[in-house]
Amino acid sequence: MQQSIETAIGGMNISYTVEGRKRFPVRVRYPRALRNDPEALGNILVPSPTGAQVPLGQIVDIEYVRGPQAIKSEETFLVGYVLFDKRDGYAEVSVVNDARQAILDAIATGKLKVPAGVSYKFSGSYENQVRAEKRLSVIVPVVLGIVFLILYFQFRSVTTSLMVFIGIAMAFSGGFVMLWFYGQEWFADFTLWGTNFRELFQIHPVNLSVAVWVGFIALFGIATDDGVLMATYLDQSFERNKTDHTKGIRGAVVEAGLRRIKPAIMTSATTIIALLPILTSQGRGSDIMIPMAIPAFGGMLLASVTYFIVPVLYSFREEWKIRKPINE
Repeated sequence: MQQSIETAIGGMNISYTVEGRKRFPVRVRYPRALRNDPEALGNILVPSPTGAQVPLGQIVDIEYVRGPQAIKSEETFLVGYVLFDKRDGYAEVSVVNDARQAILDAIATGKLKVPAGVSYKFSGSYENQVRAEKRLSVIVPVVLGIVFLILYFQFRSVTTSLMVFIGIAMAFSGGFVMLWFYGQEWFADFTLWGTNFRELFQIHPVNLSVAVWVGFIALFGIATDDGVLMATYLDQSFERNKTDHTKGIRGAVVEAGLRRIKPAIMTSATTIIALLPILTSQGRGSDIMIPMAIPAFGGMLLASVTYFIVPVLYSFREEWKIRKPINE
């Protein structure tokens, strides 16, 4: 019976015809008029052991039902795919975690019964995000450690390196502040010269992604520029102005700060201005470049506080060195 169905409906190769260097199969099956509906299929004749031709409809029940468009398998198990996408404003990993939790809750309450031998697994582009986050959990601390080592080799002082390193902490918080601003509906919601700034800068909620973390890694290196500039000149100022009293220390710090404030502002300003074309870019690649530029832009704005933090901490350290114990 199976052979009759295969031959009559699907067709069976019975021979080949050779034409020159080409071979063409010769296939036999019922014409379309005899196999285009369940009633016609019931008239397919099946040979019996006695030689009689029995209509297929007398030995089987033919039903017309919706079936799978394709039958797929993985690791010898049948597989069915259920495709779904996320709404705007939701992260892929969060959506998958929520969907997984919803299924577990439905199973726990008895609303969903999973037959024996059936399992489910979430797969898709979110897995790239999960793998990247695992790598970044190692890469980010390594990058921070390398930056600190470079600062130490520059200044040969742990305390000075920590002062400059504070700029990274400020930039890190500034990057997250800017991401928070991008998620607020009121942020930059104004029009100037006929241009809406939310549309110009494509302001919308931005979720943490690989692109965002790459932007933070780039920010870690840029954020130390102002601190290095300020601390280098502070060291030079104290080499020229040897002093052992508080007034002299503060004078040397103020002198260094006044001389380096303009170069520090220019360093930050050029970096911030250079990011504006990226933040307003459109077209291919902008969906990757903009999330990378957002933390760098916000981080450099807030890292400007290091203009004042580094000199204050430097002055505090030098004053601490000359402070005499109380019992003396």
